[in-house]
Amino acid sequence: MTGCTRRCKQGLIKFALTLHKLLTGTLSKDNADDDFEMTVVCHRPEGLDKLEAQTNFNKRELQVLYRGFKNECPSGAVNEDTFKQIYSQFFPHGDASTYAHYLFNAFDTGHTGSIKFEDFVTALSILLRGSVTEKLQWTFNLYDINRDGYINKEEMMDIVRAIYDMMGKFTYPVLKTDAPKQHVDAFFQKMDKNRDGVVTLDEFILSCQEDENIMRSLQLFENVI
Repeated sequence: MTGCTRRCKQGLIKFALTLHKLLTGTLSKDNADDDFEMTVVCHRPEGLDKLEAQTNFNKRELQVLYRGFKNECPSGAVNEDTFKQIYSQFFPHGDASTYAHYLFNAFDTGHTGSIKFEDFVTALSILLRGSVTEKLQWTFNLYDINRDGYINKEEMMDIVRAIYDMMGKFTYPVLKTDAPKQHVDAFFQKMDKNRDGVVTLDEFILSCQEDENIMRSLQLFENVI
C-alpha cells in the first residue's frame, strides 16, 4: 500500500468532518492572502477562476475545500475502494458498499475510475446550492444506473435495496421484507405518468415538483450523501 493510499484511507474521514464544518459556517477562516495551494499532488485541478465560474462556490470556499482535499489525499484523486471505506465508517451497522458504488459512479462523471477535485466540487455545488431542477437531475442520474435516460423498476429496486442495506439494523427488522418492492411500486405509481414502465427525466422532475411528499422523501435520500 502506497503512502498516499494509506493517507487517503485514514484521512478522508477527517476531511469529511472539515467539509461539514465549512458548510455549517463553523470552520475558522484562514489568512485571506493564502494561495490556492497545488503542491505535492499528481493531479492538479483546473484553475481557481474556472472552477469558481463553473460552481456556486466562491474563491475562498474553493481554497478551503481544495486544501482539505489535497491534505487528505495528496494524489489528488479518490478511487472507488477508498470511497467505499469512507461510507463503511459512516454506516458501521450496515453494508454501504453497493450504495457507495452507485454514488461513486454519479460523482465520476468522466468514468475515469477516480473522483478528482473538479468532480467532487462540481457535484457538491449542485447538491448544496443548485436549483431544484439541477438537484433533481443529479438525483435522476444517480438512479439511472445504466445511463440510458430512463429509470426502470429494476434500477430503482437496486438503489432502494442498497440504501436499506446501508442503514443496517436501523432499518431492519423494522421494515417488512417486501418494503423495497412497496417503495418502488409507489414510486412508479406517482412518477410513471404514461404507464410505459419507465420514468423519464421530465416525468421525474414534474412529479417531484408536484408532490411535497415525494420531495421530502427525496430529501431523505439526499441527506445520505
